[in-house]
Amino acid sequence: MNLEQQFLNNSLQTYIIIAATLLVAFIVKRFISRFFAGLIYTWIDKKNHSELRKTHVHRLIVPIEQFLIYLVAVIALYELHFPESWNIHLFKLTLQQVIESGVKLLLIILFIRVCLRTLEFISIVLEQKAKLTKDQTDDQLVLFFRDFFKVILYIIGFLLILHYVFNENIGNLVTSLSIVGAAVALSMRESLENIIASFIIFFDKPFTVGDLVKVNNFTGSIEKIGLRSTRIRTQDKTYISVPNKQMVDTIVDNISLRTERKIEMDLQLSVATSADKLASFAQFLRNEITKETNVLSQFVFIAESGKQFHVLHVECFVAMEISLFDFQMLREKLNLAAIAYANTHEINFAEKA
Repeated sequence: MNLEQQFLNNSLQTYIIIAATLLVAFIVKRFISRFFAGLIYTWIDKKNHSELRKTHVHRLIVPIEQFLIYLVAVIALYELHFPESWNIHLFKLTLQQVIESGVKLLLIILFIRVCLRTLEFISIVLEQKAKLTKDQTDDQLVLFFRDFFKVILYIIGFLLILHYVFNENIGNLVTSLSIVGAAVALSMRESLENIIASFIIFFDKPFTVGDLVKVNNFTGSIEKIGLRSTRIRTQDKTYISVPNKQMVDTIVDNISLRTERKIEMDLQLSVATSADKLASFAQFLRNEITKETNVLSQFVFIAESGKQFHVLHVECFVAMEISLFDFQMLREKLNLAAIAYANTHEINFAEKA
């Protein structure tokens, strides 16, 4: 057999070398892809949990295999000389240019696919780790950055195709896009402010998913922190959406971070009530509040005395651990005790003027 025999402008020896290279690449591709997938997984999760590894590593193996075998094939086939007889023109391009552009297009698509699968693989592993913590902000942060970097990868892939497949000057394109982007940014200023505010919320953490907050006269639980707005389930069971810029610029009362809950009452008593009765009333309320085990501190005193009424101010703080129902029942109990004492000792409440 003459290995120097020419066929389509290439020797038989060249074809054999290329075929052997592809065969070796096909044999070792599984080992190489498993090695890279395991390396990425170990880099993300140093504890290297075997169950998570078995579940998620396979997501990377197939796209890495396809990319490796195609990359080796492209490198090997570039050693071949393109047959002159095939060099026909299609419109303004030669068949060789069309084939090269197609090869580059497929290579870029496979590369971006590997990057996307790697991103998804990383986000899944990080999401599994985030679920092990009580803080739900980690879950939102993983999803947020997963979607963010997906958009970046699509843009990179688009620019690579324009440059290497269609031979476009990316520099001029980026300059044009920056001018257009500036115009779009001015027209979408409010949306960009909300996006920036979402980053502030994620990193500053004034509140997290699950917190009970009060904002703009609405009280409810944070259900989702999005890229543009924060979703709140109010105590009336309605579902409202508040722009992130407002959540950053306005005063947000994070009720979940309170160390204590406050019960406050102002008893307006008739001006005919004597000082002794007022003092006895105040002492009675102090004694009643002291009996309650959930009360951490209390303040009972005569706050005002005037022509229209005297004000007996009651203020006590209870532990946050008690349920909202028990908190309201305690408030009711103190109110009823005050009314019962006033009725028994003939103390009249002030009437509206």
